[in-house]
Amino acid sequence: MSGGEARAARTAAPLPDPARSGVRRPDPGLPTTTWQDWSCAVRLVVTDPDALIPAATDLRALMGRVDAASSRFRPDSELARANAQPGHPLVVSRTLVDLVATALDEAAWSAGAVDPTLGLDLVHLGYDRDILLVQDSTTPVGPRPGIRRRWTDVRLDEHTGVLTVPTGCALDLGASAKAQTADWAATDLHARYGCDVLVEIGGDLAVAGAKDDWQILVAERAGSAGQQVTLGAGGLATSTTTIRRWQRAGHEISHILDPATGSPANGPWRTVTVAAPTATRANTCSTGAIVLGAGAIDWLTDARVAARLVDREGAVVTTGGWPS
Repeated sequence: MSGGEARAARTAAPLPDPARSGVRRPDPGLPTTTWQDWSCAVRLVVTDPDALIPAATDLRALMGRVDAASSRFRPDSELARANAQPGHPLVVSRTLVDLVATALDEAAWSAGAVDPTLGLDLVHLGYDRDILLVQDSTTPVGPRPGIRRRWTDVRLDEHTGVLTVPTGCALDLGASAKAQTADWAATDLHARYGCDVLVEIGGDLAVAGAKDDWQILVAERAGSAGQQVTLGAGGLATSTTTIRRWQRAGHEISHILDPATGSPANGPWRTVTVAAPTATRANTCSTGAIVLGAGAIDWLTDARVAARLVDREGAVVTTGGWPS
């Protein structure tokens, strides 16, 4: 499935129902493989043992293509080249066209709560390399100078594949590309191998096929206590300020930024998990909820998604039929 087809299918997918809570336990018999990539855990589960190895090979290949197209940390990636030439049109691959188009779609849908034009703000705060290499510093960080751009300033011609990053801006697709890759992989692997598939990349999870009782443990981080829910379709995503953190002059900095200020979001929620028709939309909702802070519950309710929000003291609030 192409990225364009995936975007078109996104709004038509049925809303997943995570409302059946943890009376079952994850099935240890399902063929599963895990590995580390993109500085996060990757998990692939299938219902056909014969499909596991070839499906994992395909998933690794897809992640390699996405990385070559959209990594902010590879100087040879297409995104890095586009960011290095702001104001200049650049012909890019269909993979990057689809990733940028989706990021712009999600920015528009969220009314800018999730914006892919925060690359320079992240660099200014010290997130200029893979998160595993980011080091704490005693140097304070003030406001970033310069003009602040928005997603509406990005120019993308989906037909010709021409991308123009606006001057004074750098794109960062971290809020959508990982989830979109999970969506692409789940849909494609299900079609290719004819079995039910679960793909999880760093907390962004997508399922495809007839299986309607995937058992998912929702937690703030790997190995921590959480809640088990049943996912029947679509995707699930968790956004949190408790990981991907570093310090500047003794102040904790998170990678989730408020597009209005270019500074780390400082609202009441430290972790948000959302179930939605796709992992991409779930990620937009979970990230946007952290950015919107006090307005997140009404926003998620209007979006008709099931969500689990954890505040800074650890109290849990749920919306949209999320199991208690």
